[in-house]
Amino acid sequence: MLVDDSAVVRGLFSRLLESDPGIKVITSVANGKMAVNSLNHQEIDVVVLDIEMPVMDGMEALPKMLALKPDVPILMASTLTLRNAEISMKALADGAADYLPKPASTKEIGAEGGFRRELLEKVRNLGLARRRRIARAGATAGSAPKTRPGAFSKPTSTGMPRTHETAEANARRLPGTGFTLREAGREPVEVVAIGSSTGGPQALFEVLKGLRGGCRQPILITQHMPATFTTILAQHINRMTGWDCVEGETGMPITGGRVLVAPGGYHMVVERQGSQNVIRLDDGPEVNFCRPAVDPLFDSIAAVYGGHALGIILTGMGTDGLRGATKMVEAGGTILAQNEATSVVWGMPGAAAGAGICSDVLPVGDMASKVVRLLTRRGR
Repeated sequence: MLVDDSAVVRGLFSRLLESDPGIKVITSVANGKMAVNSLNHQEIDVVVLDIEMPVMDGMEALPKMLALKPDVPILMASTLTLRNAEISMKALADGAADYLPKPASTKEIGAEGGFRRELLEKVRNLGLARRRRIARAGATAGSAPKTRPGAFSKPTSTGMPRTHETAEANARRLPGTGFTLREAGREPVEVVAIGSSTGGPQALFEVLKGLRGGCRQPILITQHMPATFTTILAQHINRMTGWDCVEGETGMPITGGRVLVAPGGYHMVVERQGSQNVIRLDDGPEVNFCRPAVDPLFDSIAAVYGGHALGIILTGMGTDGLRGATKMVEAGGTILAQNEATSVVWGMPGAAAGAGICSDVLPVGDMASKVVRLLTRRGR
């Protein structure tokens, strides 16, 4: 369902979406009140919801729609302004699945390029994730297969190994899945690195709240977001979790008890300068269609910190983070991934789980306590 007060925008979105044979626009309405009525009478997999509309705007409609159909993912769409970024972040905290920065002109919306790809990918992945959740819920108890092929994007072209089970003497199976878990790294953890995408802000807030008071190490975050949004994300982390959080800057020292977020438009990496580890921002080519991307951060963490690093891969589509996480593990570090049931889209964490590089795959609500146990354990 498309919800936007502009008939022109709805028409452009419809044509873009239906260029994918797997997507059909069931209904297209002009305000939040009409959207609530439509949702109550039609079977819809994904809602694309504008923020600013007459009669009932997107923020007023959001809680009403979630109350009616809590399992239907809602993708907030808004032009990229500071005000709309702030509103979109509030929408994510209130239960929206993701956001979509909308170009300022209809010409840009209709053009081939990044916006079209992002719109199609987000709608497709959110819809497929909902279908899989419905299929799992409808499965007869005890009849679910031990493995879930297709539940994540298998890394077939990254060159990374899919499993380490034969190389790990202490490897074990994750109960109820076909995934292999490996032993956590043995070195004391000096840095925590987190990668996230679709659904990431909600997951980040929950994990960081749980880590407050139990983690003295620096935390470095790459969340797939444009520049204006990462500024707001850092502010929200400050307000909602109590952490000292800022966007990273080139030359900024990495110190304990602080959260650094990769700014939109730049890859954030770590490098050694004299006796100190510092941030360097890189505006080079996109990696996995993203800038910032998780892989450059994780690659640099592996190179600088070696086995003294803990990586966490939270909800998100695609496989970004897999290459870097594999390097972290090969350097002696530890990787944790969010499980499928609590992920908005189980692409990034699913790819890591399927590659056999994780020490645990667990619900987002259990992530912080697991991290604290790893941070505070005694050396072996």
